[in-house]
This record gives sequence, C-alpha cells and structure tokens, in this order.
Amino acid sequence: MTAVTLVLVALALDAALGEPRRFHPLVGFGRLAQATQARLYGPADMTARKRRWRGLLAVAILIAPFALVAAAVRQTLFGAALDVMLLYFAIGWKSLGEHAVRVRDALRVGDLPAARAAVGLMVSRDTEAMNAGDVSKAAIESVLENGNDAIFGAILWFVIAGGAGALAYRLANTLDAMWGYRTARYRDFGWAAARLDDVLNFIPARFTALSYALAGRTRPALACWRAQGVRWKSPNAGPVMAAGAGSLGIVLGGPACYHGEQQMRPALGCGRAPASDDIDGALALIRWSLAIWMAVLLGGSVLVRYVLP
Repeated sequence: MTAVTLVLVALALDAALGEPRRFHPLVGFGRLAQATQARLYGPADMTARKRRWRGLLAVAILIAPFALVAAAVRQTLFGAALDVMLLYFAIGWKSLGEHAVRVRDALRVGDLPAARAAVGLMVSRDTEAMNAGDVSKAAIESVLENGNDAIFGAILWFVIAGGAGALAYRLANTLDAMWGYRTARYRDFGWAAARLDDVLNFIPARFTALSYALAGRTRPALACWRAQGVRWKSPNAGPVMAAGAGSLGIVLGGPACYHGEQQMRPALGCGRAPASDDIDGALALIRWSLAIWMAVLLGGSVLVRYVLP
C-alpha cells in the first residue's frame, strides 16, 4: 500500500473515532515519562551540565526503544496495519477541532467562564483574566500551532520513515510539551527534549506555513511569515502562526500571562483583532491545507509509480 493510502486511512479513522477515550497510548507514555523524570532528575544542587545529560538520557530511553520496535515490526506482515495505527494515534485532528469548537460555542452564547475553561485545556497560559478577544486569540494560536504538531508534522515524518517516524515525532513532541519550558525546573532537564522537537519540526513547520499561505490569503501570509516568523521565541511556531494569521487576515501574539508572569510577545499577522468566528476560519485553514497535502502526496505517488520508472 502506498504512503498516501495509509495516510488517508489513518485520517479516516481519526475523523470517525477521534482520540481513544480510554487507554490512550500518549497518556500512558506521559505517565512513563513522569516516572522516568522522577528517577533521573537528580538532587537540587546538581550542575546544569549533568542535568542536561540526564535529560538527554531520559529522552533516549523514552523514544528509541519504541521507535526501534515499530521499525522492526514494519518489516513483517503486520507492517501496514501497525503503520496506520501509529499514525492514527499520532494525529489529533478531530480532537483539536472538538476543543476549538467548545471555545467558539461558549463565546457565541456569551459564557466567558466556560470559554476560559475550554481554552485552558488548549493552552499553557493563564486564562482567569482573559476577555473574549484574548480567548479567541489563544484558541486560534493553538489551532494553528497544533495543526503542525498534531497533524502535518506527524504526516510528514510518516511519509519519511513510516509509523516509526510518526511515533518518534509524536513522542518527542509530547516530551517537549511536558519538559520544554524555560523555567528553573526544566531549563536544563528539558533542554534535550526541546531541541529535539525543534529539529524534528523544522521542515514540517515550514511546509505547514506554506500550506496555510496557499490555503488562504497567500501574499499577506508569505509576507508575514518572512517578516515576523523569526521574531517568535519558537523557531517553528513563529512561521506557522505568522503565516496562518496573515492568511486569515488577523493579528495574533501580543501580551499573555504564563504562570503568573506577563509576557510581551511580538505581533503576528496583519489586519484586525480576532473574534470567535475566526476559530472556524482557522479550522477551515487546516482542512484546506490537508487537501493540499493529500493532493501533493497523491501526485508524488503517481509520479513515482508511473512516470519516473
């Protein structure tokens, strides 16, 4: 079976079933990561260098065995089935949409506390003092960034390295979400997880940014990506959100509160302030981008199969 067929099957499974409600593999992996951190973190007076080495060891222990087993099983009769299931578990398309729609629906009926609670499940920033515009902005930023992390990045690594590639990518992304904070506790221990996620996302993020631009207002999106993407603290989230905001004709970024500390973030995009209806626009941007990706993968498959030989 071609890679594009397997991707379509995995996307169909996600659209039909969503994320597993019970016994989700990534939930189990998160618990394993917490146990590994408890064993390897070390005493409070450990040097930064040793803490980084321990963080690197934790990342290797948690990712390499699973990826190697997946790569080995891929060579068996069950390889295609395993590939589909691994990509299905790595993708969070339907779940992302469900979270975003809850925020949108709460904003539309004027239930700001419910909207804050819903967006709090999508972002790591403080939500208690958010107004409706802040909630809309946070939800859209999450949709755009997670479009790369939970959909397009997994698909690209699947095309490159099969189920093992999608699995390694998603596990690295999960560790970055758990440890990749520049706080006193994780600045050193989480360094390896954050850098690995940056490396694995470098190419996917730029393909995602390009697809966002092609799926909407192309010229403003490309201009915002070029001018604003490098200003963001994340080298990959910046291009993705700048292109997405430019494509939608809205402005993201600006002040936000993280762990009780106000941060002034650079502006991304161009146009007006976002509103609740722009959440639908961000979700539509992902759908159109997926259509572009599938067309490119199908065209590449046809080219390799029928033209190049």
